Amino acid sequence: MAVACRVRAWPPARRRLPAGDPLLLVALCLLCWAPALVGAVPELGLWAATVNDKSGPLIFRKTMFNSTEIKFSVKSFSCSGPVKFTIQWYLKYYTCDNEYPTLEELSQKHDSVNEDFCGHYFENKECWTTKNDNLDCDSDSQVFPSLNNKELTTNIRNVSNHEGSRDVIARTQRDGFHIFIVSIKTEKTDAKWNLNVSLSMMGPHGYISASDWPLMIFYMVMCIVYILYGILWLLWSACYWKDILRIQFWIAAVIFLGMLEKAVFYSEYQNINSTGLSTQGLLIFAELISAIKRTLARLLVIIVSLGYGIVKPRLGAVMHRVIGLGLLYFVFAAVEGVMRVTRADDPDLVLLASLPLSLLDSGLCWWIFISLAQTMKTLRLRKNTVKFSLYRHFTNTLIFAVLASVVFMVWTVKTFRIAKCRSDWMERWVDDAFWSFLFSLILIVIMFLWRPSANNQRYAFMPLIDDSDDEIEEFMVTSENLTEGVKLRVSKTVSNGTAKPATSDNFDEDLKWVEENIPSSFTDVALPVLVDSDEEIMTRSEMAEKMFSSEKIM
Repeated sequence: MAVACRVRAWPPARRRLPAGDPLLLVALCLLCWAPALVGAVPELGLWAATVNDKSGPLIFRKTMFNSTEIKFSVKSFSCSGPVKFTIQWYLKYYTCDNEYPTLEELSQKHDSVNEDFCGHYFENKECWTTKNDNLDCDSDSQVFPSLNNKELTTNIRNVSNHEGSRDVIARTQRDGFHIFIVSIKTEKTDAKWNLNVSLSMMGPHGYISASDWPLMIFYMVMCIVYILYGILWLLWSACYWKDILRIQFWIAAVIFLGMLEKAVFYSEYQNINSTGLSTQGLLIFAELISAIKRTLARLLVIIVSLGYGIVKPRLGAVMHRVIGLGLLYFVFAAVEGVMRVTRADDPDLVLLASLPLSLLDSGLCWWIFISLAQTMKTLRLRKNTVKFSLYRHFTNTLIFAVLASVVFMVWTVKTFRIAKCRSDWMERWVDDAFWSFLFSLILIVIMFLWRPSANNQRYAFMPLIDDSDDEIEEFMVTSENLTEGVKLRVSKTVSNGTAKPATSDNFDEDLKWVEENIPSSFTDVALPVLVDSDEEIMTRSEMAEKMFSSEKIM
């Protein structure tokens, strides 16, 4: 499937787009820009930090379920002398994700003036605080005193629950955004000390956050969906393996990569839910798999739009351009994905890394649109209703995807980008899941349109039917330059001077004459389309029969 087999087949610059097409083109470009704005690293459930006499308060943010238990403990410590610690923690529930963007500056101010967080900064609105004081530490101590919340421990009746709730210092009372702050102070301001602390937040479903829990379920469901896609495609291919087209191998590769991508992402989220920690190597691997899948998916749409295997048997020089752009897209997508994982705390750098990818994506969308319009025009001129209907359905699918994307982007910008209070944390997972879901819908439509069947050859390129007039003229000019030294065969005539019509009896004689008198260089150069693929060898005898039938008539 090719926009054309040659560069000259691209639409001339003077040709104008039909009315309404520029709007569709803009929407296609927006569709390609949108995925670059989404994607986030999942929230952790377990942290380890080192605190010393020069450190400020520890601040943690997480979207938590109701009844999430927060545990805080000191794993190791070192004190130059006897030191008395006062450890105080604050748990704040807030409704807007962007409500406290400068909390680090507030913490520095709090440390300098020694004021209460709940009373001064949070105005005692849904803020809970507890402290443990007179915690002794010296060089002879083997174990740091355990921390506890007396209000929580008094509600625990049996011993087993009490042991399981050890080091639990806070418990959430509702679903939503939470800030947890730990402040560690000593009586002697000049004391030297060092603490290695651990903090965990475990909810009813595990360590995973409330906003990432639906996304983990989504990846599990999508993994099952892609497995079903693969089984369905495998059954189709097994039933009609003799009629498999090249484009159907591309579809199989996209299905496999999609299944692998969703499985890796689900494994990462499940790992966070079980351990509370994120494996950065697994996240990077998942992003690389995603980059490969997105690259192959775009190449699939490009070659389908170009008419590869449907209108043209091969892409020629255009194929090199497709492969080059695919490699370039993979590099940009991989860099953007890795930067999003490793530099999540620097959104400006991540945005800068996504700009080249977005520009390239917009260019690919332009190429897809132009190629699809040219391919459909070619099929319309040839009056090939079967293939034209195939591409019309494919075009309608892309139009639906564009319209759905535009509507979703408007909702996303209104809800998550320009909203003064971003409070819809329960819908935040949709921002990541929508694009994967939309792509799976496009993929199932492509699978249905290009599914292996007994009528596969209706969609395959047929040289005797699908060659355009300009290619036939080019073939005739080439043949005139290559037939030097070929003997002309004299047609037998009857007494009235008319040519004797060809019969089935002398067809074998004609084939023998072709083998004896036409050089092999003629077929190698003038008829490359008949020897380049296995599916076209079957039409060679039909071409020869047509050639010599026309010769006898002349």
